[in-house]
Amino acid sequence: MGDMQTYLLRIFIKKAALGYAAPVQISFIINKNPRTMRLLLLSLLLLSFTLMDTDTDPRSAYPQDYFRSPIPQQTLLLAGTFGELRPNHFHAGIDIKAPVGTPLHAVADGYLAKIEVSGNGYGKALYIAHPNGYTSLYAHMDGFTPEVEAFVKKVQYATEQFEQELILEPGMFVFKKGDKIGAVGLTGATLGPHLHFEIHDTRTGNPINPLLFGFKVKDQTPPRLHELRVYTLDEQWHTIDSKTIPTVKTPAGYRISADTLYVPSARVGFGLKAFDHMDGVHNQNGIYGLSLLHDDSLLFRFEMETFPHQETRYLNAHLDYHEQVSGKGYFYRCFALANNPLPIYRECAGSGVVPLNQARAGKVEIITEDLHGNSSTLTFFAKQAADAVLPQRPEHDFLLYHSEENMIDDADLRLYFPMGVLYEDLHMKYRQSEDKSGLVGSATHHLHNSKTPVHDFFRIAIRATKLPEHLRHKAFIAHQKRTNCGGEWDGDWLVSQARALGDYCIMVDTIPPTIQLTTFKSVMKGYKKMAFTISDNFATARNVPRLRYRAEVDGQWILMEHDAKKRLISHTFDGTIKPGTHRLKLTVTDAMGNEKVIERTFTL
Repeated sequence: MGDMQTYLLRIFIKKAALGYAAPVQISFIINKNPRTMRLLLLSLLLLSFTLMDTDTDPRSAYPQDYFRSPIPQQTLLLAGTFGELRPNHFHAGIDIKAPVGTPLHAVADGYLAKIEVSGNGYGKALYIAHPNGYTSLYAHMDGFTPEVEAFVKKVQYATEQFEQELILEPGMFVFKKGDKIGAVGLTGATLGPHLHFEIHDTRTGNPINPLLFGFKVKDQTPPRLHELRVYTLDEQWHTIDSKTIPTVKTPAGYRISADTLYVPSARVGFGLKAFDHMDGVHNQNGIYGLSLLHDDSLLFRFEMETFPHQETRYLNAHLDYHEQVSGKGYFYRCFALANNPLPIYRECAGSGVVPLNQARAGKVEIITEDLHGNSSTLTFFAKQAADAVLPQRPEHDFLLYHSEENMIDDADLRLYFPMGVLYEDLHMKYRQSEDKSGLVGSATHHLHNSKTPVHDFFRIAIRATKLPEHLRHKAFIAHQKRTNCGGEWDGDWLVSQARALGDYCIMVDTIPPTIQLTTFKSVMKGYKKMAFTISDNFATARNVPRLRYRAEVDGQWILMEHDAKKRLISHTFDGTIKPGTHRLKLTVTDAMGNEKVIERTFTL
């Protein structure tokens, strides 16, 4: 029995054993010879025993009754699933729908191992370590228990910092299963109320799909398949052309409008826009698994069981980055790029690249699955077109290899790409242009385009050609003329790190940030808080300091909470400031040292 037969039989038995309604189609012919049938039955029996292995059902590797629901409802409604495609990262948990203020409970006995407080990212978050080797994470919280809140605030005032990342000793705060730990909120980078919930392997810190631990959700809805991407590949598997084809849903499954797809090359890759759906919610969530079969041979498969947290940015090789940043949606790439070490893929021949010939059409099946036995299949035929002419690759100026270091040394530009920065070899276009606005202190260097992904930082140096000496301390390397990437001077060269392709130049920032009085009066009696909106004229890259702020009342630091998505800072009147007349001083500083200061008197 071949590998494909074995694979399909395993899926068939697995789905039947778990009571799934629609096992996948076994699309090969079984000879009715009695000896063959006896061998087949014996194989089925042996395979049924192997299903006890974690290789066939990942849930068998994880405790099913150890954790309770983190919210009062035991059946969860999800707005996001594990491994979902997000900008530059995989979604590392599940998003549980719940109103702001919904009580949050410890999912099992454990101690508080870590507290995070931030105006971005996870907002207010708790990490609870459990004795069974797992850690649960609760993010975007509205607040913690009174004891934890008091501890955090004490540290904030001692360090005069709102943002905190606190690693705690075991035993400082201990919770029993079901203890209240806080409430659902809207803190951090979230636009709607929900609990972002994760489970980690405590030893490695890697996130694991929480739905593998027995949490209850209602799901009898199969994934929906929206569009197919077709990538024409050359002999080195470089993409030389691509197009999008809509899918058609039929009673027998998903199809494309034409029965056979004709491709001009002898090899092709595919991508699929697909979403998982669950009962009772309208959200488009991420799928759990995807398989690509060619003539019943498995060429590609991934499963979202777990992934190394430090490798989450390899998502940009897992999806079609160009389509995502162009606003055309998320496509799962069904073939592996050269530099993609994610361990979510099964060992498959060909890494998903489909071989074609002109003599016959091969059958292609793309199967998508969730964790509850629902699957959807797109089926079509693909053939190399007769006498087809391959599209010409656009002209390029440099060929950068993903498996080597690459250097470019031009008169006004120097680049150094370490090995592994690119996901595949890049035929890079480069040109430079002059800006006549007076806002730019160098030529503008056009590095290919911003729709081609880069995995890690590369070194960039730009020579200043029209920058007055007195403005050098206010100069930085700008990406797309709107993001500050920092920089240090080396003679006439400004040097920094970058993590994206696109347009780069030297710009100057002498404009201070802005402060708006959002909730502030000279008489604040009756108000629960005072709030201010702060903003700057340039965004900052991740390796550049963000907008900083400091608030003092009567010369003493006060706690201002930061909500980055609203650009809001606020102080809650909690008794720290006593009744009476006070003097407020608020200072906001940008990455280039420009300051905005306001001073006001108010009565509380």
